[in-house]
Amino acid sequence: MIEQWLTHTEWLGNSMLSWVIASGGALLGYIVAHSAAAILGARLGNLAKRTGRRGIIVAAKVVKATRGWLLLLISIAVALEFLFLGKTATDIKGAQPALHLATWVLVGIQIAFWVSTLLVSSLRQSADHDKTRPANPVMLGVLVWAAQFVVWVTLVLALLAGGGVNITAFVASLGVGGVAVALALQNVLSDLFASISIGLDKPFEVGEFIAFGSDLGTVTKVGIKSTRIQSLSGEELAVSNADLLKNLVHNYSRMQQRRIVFGFRIPYDTPREKVQTLVERVQQVIADEKQASLDRGHLKGFGEYGFDFEFVYYVLSPDYTLYMDVQQSINLNIMAVFDELGIGFAIPTRMLHAFAPDGTPVVQTAPSG
Repeated sequence: MIEQWLTHTEWLGNSMLSWVIASGGALLGYIVAHSAAAILGARLGNLAKRTGRRGIIVAAKVVKATRGWLLLLISIAVALEFLFLGKTATDIKGAQPALHLATWVLVGIQIAFWVSTLLVSSLRQSADHDKTRPANPVMLGVLVWAAQFVVWVTLVLALLAGGGVNITAFVASLGVGGVAVALALQNVLSDLFASISIGLDKPFEVGEFIAFGSDLGTVTKVGIKSTRIQSLSGEELAVSNADLLKNLVHNYSRMQQRRIVFGFRIPYDTPREKVQTLVERVQQVIADEKQASLDRGHLKGFGEYGFDFEFVYYVLSPDYTLYMDVQQSINLNIMAVFDELGIGFAIPTRMLHAFAPDGTPVVQTAPSG
C-alpha cells in the first residue's frame, strides 16, 4: 500500500518517492554541512584561544559566520533541482532557471556573510594589533562600513547581472546620483574625509592634550563630523574636523621633555668677578635639580640697563605642573645665590646730568618710565 502510494502518487510532476528522496537528501546535506561548520568553528576557536594568532582568529570568525538557516535553504534548493517541477515541459523550463537562480542567490548571500566577516575581522585585528595605542573608533567604523557596503553592493549587482538585468545603466545612474549627493553634502563629506585623515595620520588621539589656535584641551572624542575637546576652563569644544586640520595643532601629550629658556638682568656696576661666579653658580643650581638637565648658561649681552643672562635647561617630563615646580625651585635658589653674592636684580633707571648755578655737575638717578 505504502509502496504503491510512493510510486504512483505524483505531485508537481514527481512521484512521492522522488519527494521523499529529495527531502532526505536535503536534510542529510543540511546536517552534514551544519555539523562540519560547527565542528570546524569550535576547533578554530579553541586553537585561536591557545595561540592568539590573528589569522586563526579571523578564520574562526569567518566559519562562525555560517548561517544555519541559509544552509537549510541551500540544501532544499539543491535537492529541488534534481526534481522536475511542473506537469508540462513549459512549466519545467520556467521553474528550473528560477530555482537555479534562487540557489545561487542563497549561496551568494552566504558567501557575502563570509567575505564581509573576513574583511571586518581583519580590519579589527589590524586595529587592535598595537596594544599601546587604541584604534581610532571613527576610522575603524568608516572602514568597516565601507567594506560591508562594497561586499553587499557587489553581491546585488552580481545577482542582477545573473538575472539578466542590464546593470550598466543602473551603475551609471548610481554614479550621477552619487555626484549630486556629494555636491549637496560637500561640507559633511569634507569633515568625513578629515576624520579619515585624522585616523590615518594620527596627529592626535583620544585622551591627548592639544592646542590649536588660541584654544587648548584634552581630546575626548573624534567623531565623523567634529572633534570634542575638554578645555582647561571646563567647557566642551566641538570643532569641525576640516577646520581643525587647517590649524597648526600642538600635541603636548607626545612631548618627551620640555625645553625651558629663561633669563634675568643685573646692574652694570656689578664686579666682573661676581658676574663670572654668578654664571657658574646658576648653572650649578640647575644641574642640582633631579628633574632637570642643564643645556647651557651664558652672559648673553649688554642690555639697556644691565647685563643680560640666558639659561636653557630641559625638564625630564612633559608634565606642566612638574615644570612649574622645577622652575620655582630654581628661582628660589637663584635668589639665595643673589643674596649670598650681594647682587641685586637690575631695575630700569634713568640718569640725569645737570649743573648747579656755580657750574658743579649734579647727577640724579630716577626709576625709568
